[in-house]
Amino acid sequence: MPMTDVLSPPAPAARTTGAPPATPAPPASEPPVREQRGMLRVLLALTALALAVILAPFYGALLWAVIIALLFAPMQRWLRRRLRGNGSLAALLTVVVVLLIVVLPLLLVAAGLTSEINALYEGIRSGAIRPAAWVHQVYERLPPGMTALLDRLGIGNEQLLERKLQELYAQLGPLLADGALSYGQHTMRWAAAVFVMLYVAFFLLRDGAELAVTLNDSLPLAPRHKRLLRHKFKAVIRATVKGNLLVALLQGGLGGLAFWVLGLPGALVGTVLMMFLSLLPAIGAALVWAPMAVFLLIDGRVAAGLGLLAWGTVVIGLVDNLLRPLLVGQDTRLPDWVVLMTTVGGMAVFGINGFVIGPLIAAMFFAVWDIALTSRGDATSRSGGRDGVSAG
Repeated sequence: MPMTDVLSPPAPAARTTGAPPATPAPPASEPPVREQRGMLRVLLALTALALAVILAPFYGALLWAVIIALLFAPMQRWLRRRLRGNGSLAALLTVVVVLLIVVLPLLLVAAGLTSEINALYEGIRSGAIRPAAWVHQVYERLPPGMTALLDRLGIGNEQLLERKLQELYAQLGPLLADGALSYGQHTMRWAAAVFVMLYVAFFLLRDGAELAVTLNDSLPLAPRHKRLLRHKFKAVIRATVKGNLLVALLQGGLGGLAFWVLGLPGALVGTVLMMFLSLLPAIGAALVWAPMAVFLLIDGRVAAGLGLLAWGTVVIGLVDNLLRPLLVGQDTRLPDWVVLMTTVGGMAVFGINGFVIGPLIAAMFFAVWDIALTSRGDATSRSGGRDGVSAG
């Protein structure tokens, strides 16, 4: 047998005479376009919800990664030009700068705050600091009218208030013990959040322009509406973060300086409290320095109390009254009462991140509302023009 016959494939079998030819299967018909779009919307909503659930534990880290990318984008672009277009190295150096000027100072403040709180607690437990004696001195120096008012409020009994303070001190021990036991767990969780924040910020700094173009192209809006939303988002983020944080640093630093000069205990604790509360417009830092000034006046340190009262009203209050409208309200284009309500509401819902999220949601709401009204007016004018042409 020839080799070619062995290697060649067998000949196809002869078709049986009279058998009908095989017909190919008809192609599967595609569903209507409307059904496909509806299913895609459902799948998109489900996957977006699942992704939100997965990323929810790190929403704060992701939020601050976006904020870092927006605030430090000019530095990254400057470094990129200096490094001849090396975007990865420029983003890495920018993240290192953020670590040095933002994260490490916060760590030092947190360590000092923890040490001072422990020192205050140890002083109370050892008797070196006696709040009950302060309460007794305050009650002795109260005028009769103030004593009657405290009686009507149910806190005029000095012994009752001292007993409540002793119960509070008794509860501080277990709370600090539980906090010490869970300190390692909280530290690891905080370290993981910081790592995620810096890691995501690196990629946003490096690839943020491309991501912005992709997001901009995916929005089914008119170009002018996209520009409005993009400008509003950036303006509110920059204004609320830079403005509020600068005001908080100034008010907390000025208040802490006054506490240190007057020799008040817990100056660092008061500084951090004033920085945190100064995120609330108009009333924030006064919740710390005003009661301390009243206490100094009642305690007989009239000069110190009047000095702190004047310092808080003129200097600390001037920072809030002058800088906050310039840095926050002017860029966000929101009324002061809207900024106050959304800041308080945002912090009540989202915690410390709410001082950014609250005004941002309000600003985006008003921007979308303006777009909706503009679109409705354009549609009405177009329909009116068509009606006028047809009527003519």
